Amino acid sequence: MSERHALRVVGMSASALRYVARPDGNDELRQEIVALAQRHRRYGAEMIYLKLRQAGHLVNHKRVERLYALEKLQVRRRRRKKIQPGDRQPLIRPGAANEVWSMDFVFDRIASGRALKCLAIVDDATHEAVAVIPEHSIGGDHLVRLMDEICAIRGKPSIIRTDNGKEFTGRAMLTWAHRHGIALRLIDPGKPNQNAYIESFNGRLRDECLNEHWFVSLNHARAVIRAWTKEYNEERPKKALGGLTPAGYAKQLAAKAVTLTSDWSWS
Repeated sequence: MSERHALRVVGMSASALRYVARPDGNDELRQEIVALAQRHRRYGAEMIYLKLRQAGHLVNHKRVERLYALEKLQVRRRRRKKIQPGDRQPLIRPGAANEVWSMDFVFDRIASGRALKCLAIVDDATHEAVAVIPEHSIGGDHLVRLMDEICAIRGKPSIIRTDNGKEFTGRAMLTWAHRHGIALRLIDPGKPNQNAYIESFNGRLRDECLNEHWFVSLNHARAVIRAWTKEYNEERPKKALGGLTPAGYAKQLAAKAVTLTSDWSWS
């Protein structure tokens, strides 16, 4: 029986018979995606794509999403507390670093059961984590001392936005802000969306750091959080910043400010 007759009998096309599968050209890309997902366990396909682009890989985001799904690396979403809907007003991002800082506290516990109170500060313009300082407790006077240390390293902001916590509205903080010429902006009670930058950062801090580690002591928590903060600023790309890291975006803003100043001086 001829090949053509046999194909007609079984109902198969000649192209199907002669088809030779091409070797998979995504083996190296698959391995890199898996390695990134194992290192950053709370990163989704979009963040993995940004990390690949950051490393210089010119790859399409659809291919990354497809390979990510084939490897079954999808991140299980944690349930979040439902927040009563309210009026949402978009925040205007400042044009330069140190114009507006957002501050809040994030709470956790160490292995012994003692509370862990983390002071989180974010620069609204660059999205940089200015500081994440874990302590067992932070009162008004302690908060002022921490702020002096932070400002000595980074410089003073023009405005600080906080909620209505007693540490932020106490006499020590008000006196400190007045002495340094810093304006305090308090959000309305029950309106966390008015402080969206720090709320978003708190979610990343809890999801990618606090929930991923079991702190045996305060010193252990300080070391882990310090390392995560450095990675967040210098290695973690953000879609809102065009795929740049917060530190990279801060350098871009500084360079743009120098260029504008030079152009103005020449004109």
